[in-house]
Amino acid sequence: MQQTLLQAAALIVPLIVAIVFHEVAHGWVARLLGDPTAHERKRLSLNPLRHVDPMGTIVVPGMLALASLPTFGWAKPVPVDYRRLRNRRLGMMAVAAAGPLTNLILATLGAVALGLVVRAGAEGGVMAFVMLSLTSFVFINVSLALFNLLPIPPFDGSHILEGLLPRRAARAYEKLRPFGFPLVFVLLVVVPYIWPSAGLMRNVVLPPVLWTLDHFDALVRAVAGA
Repeated sequence: MQQTLLQAAALIVPLIVAIVFHEVAHGWVARLLGDPTAHERKRLSLNPLRHVDPMGTIVVPGMLALASLPTFGWAKPVPVDYRRLRNRRLGMMAVAAAGPLTNLILATLGAVALGLVVRAGAEGGVMAFVMLSLTSFVFINVSLALFNLLPIPPFDGSHILEGLLPRRAARAYEKLRPFGFPLVFVLLVVVPYIWPSAGLMRNVVLPPVLWTLDHFDALVRAVAGA
């Protein structure tokens, strides 16, 4: 039982940190670019209770991580009013990119920390827990970053794509937003159930996640001096 609790903690704590920083990054960049909505609603806080959605932050991603699948989840979205941004198109893209970029920065810091722990050569129960937590931290942040870059509403990648499209195409693309969650459900659940070989996670998300993790593993080895 104790081992199970430690494994759960090594997944849940990094997951909460990754999602909270992801959401706060959106709000901070929005504020820098002219939209103080998140600040006004007191959401620029690292207090997890202000951001955690029990199902999206803990249950769903925790089960995926335990199954060694690309991990994704969601939190209570930080409110952003794009109409208040000084440059709506560029601001929208910057705010959207802030979350995944923050996760990749956190993954880099986690990989460096893991390399230092390996280099120290310390052993024991506590260090094993630290190494498992840091490994999970890197895995979760990379998966969260790349998953959110999918150009499907309501993910961050959809806002980036919308900003890159010509204005007429962007207006047409924006009309897809009300159908975003049903579309995600179909792509993530229905399609893999009917055609297992055609799953979005397996064919679209997993390859870049594994490729990126290989590079972070190289960083860990470099720091560790291996």
